[in-house]
Formats: sequence, structure tokens, C-alpha cells
Amino acid sequence: MDRVTRLDRVEQTRGRFTGPPLTPRTAVIWSVLRAELDRRAEAELTVLDVGGGTGGFAVPLARAGHRVTVVDASPDALAALTRRAAEAGVADRIAAVQGDGDALAGLVEPAGVDLVLCHAVLEVVDDPAAVVAALATALRPGGAASVLVAGRAAAVLGRAMNGHLDVAAALAADPAGTAGPRDTLRRRYDASGAAALLGAAGLVVEEIHGVRVLADLLPAAVADGQSAALVELERALAAQPPYRDLAAQLHLFARRPA
Repeated sequence: MDRVTRLDRVEQTRGRFTGPPLTPRTAVIWSVLRAELDRRAEAELTVLDVGGGTGGFAVPLARAGHRVTVVDASPDALAALTRRAAEAGVADRIAAVQGDGDALAGLVEPAGVDLVLCHAVLEVVDDPAAVVAALATALRPGGAASVLVAGRAAAVLGRAMNGHLDVAAALAADPAGTAGPRDTLRRRYDASGAAALLGAAGLVVEEIHGVRVLADLLPAAVADGQSAALVELERALAAQPPYRDLAAQLHLFARRPA
């Protein structure tokens, strides 16, 4: 079965987990997560969401019956998370912990988590290798990690298409994929580099998808007016090089060996 067919089947047979409506920016991630949740449909999972902010992933997971700990450096984001969880009726299933990714090793118990989410974190922390090692340590054997990182190629192309050729050149030449001290991100990744980072921590990468392959390139009128079609096209292209590798973000789904 090819990956697109599998994603379609997940949508049709996802069982008790429905999650939020799919959008062009989240469809691929939720499809992968749904497959994992369906695989363990009878279990109440312990989830760790690093950098989970206001609970865009944590609240739907808690509503599906799982217990989620959100670690985030922003007290404002955690306050919003607490309100959102209360409004959704899942305050008892979500714990908010203030802390940043670099301190993760001291915030969670080893081998106590079934699923880790680490979205848009590794591009801003001091030591991504240490953070990934902490993620791997937090997972139980057989547990899975959903990791989302900024894509390097998309940043280069985006700057070039906007006429900032000097910035595009700097991004392309810099080993970390950053454009210097004014860049909001400390690093960007390609698929092989991100997979190597996870592999060095002992995680086995099972799937790599592009996220926002087209969503950031289209005029707002097209993206908003044809949202359903864009969702399907994003999902169809997500696993196919070269489209995958030109996405704004790369989503890696990895597992700690049992």
C-alpha cells in the first residue's frame, strides 16, 4: 500500500480519534498521528508535548482519552493552554510545565512516555542533539516521536523568490541553514540531516513527510477558496521527493526500539 492510500484509509477508519478539522498546515501531521493512535486504539497513552504552547495538539489528544504533559517556556502560552483545556473539559488530562527544550532532561522521567511531540523546537534550542537524546530517554521502548523541523530548501527558495538573493545565498552556504544573527531561527534542516540527528539518539525513523509543501506559496485567495483541494494535494505530495524536500517544514516520525 502506498503512503497516500494509507493516509486516505486512516481518514476513513480512524475510529474513536477524530481530532480537529484538517487544514493545509496540519493535515499531514494529524494523519500520521492518527495512524499511531489507531494502532493503539485501546490504550490510554501518556503523551509529552515539548513546546506545545496553547494546546493545538494537546487538547485534541486529551479529548481522545490520553494524558498529556505540555512543556513550554512561555507562561502566557501555558495560561492559554489551561483555559483551553478547561473549556474543552479535559483540564484533568493535561499538565502544564514551564521549561524550555534545553532543560527537558530534568523535567521528565525516563521511559515513562508513549508518544512525544516536538514541533518547531529543534531549530531554536541551544543543543538539539541533547534535546533529542532527552526525547529518546523519555520514551518507553516501542514509544514514538513526532518531530517537526524547519526546512532549509524552502527558506532558500522563499528568500530568492522575494528578491532577497543575498539572504538566500547566506542560507544556502551556512552549514546550519541560517542567515546570520538577525535570523529568527538558529538552524534549519534537510531530510537526511534531521534523520541523522534522531538516529544518533537511538531512534528509528519510520516516515518523513513534507509539511506546507504548497500552502505558503499560494495566494491567500487560492488557499482559502480551495482549502479542501489544497489539503488533499498537500497529503498527496507530502512523501514524494522532490516535493517533500521543498516543504516549509519536515515531519519525522520515529520510534524507540522495543
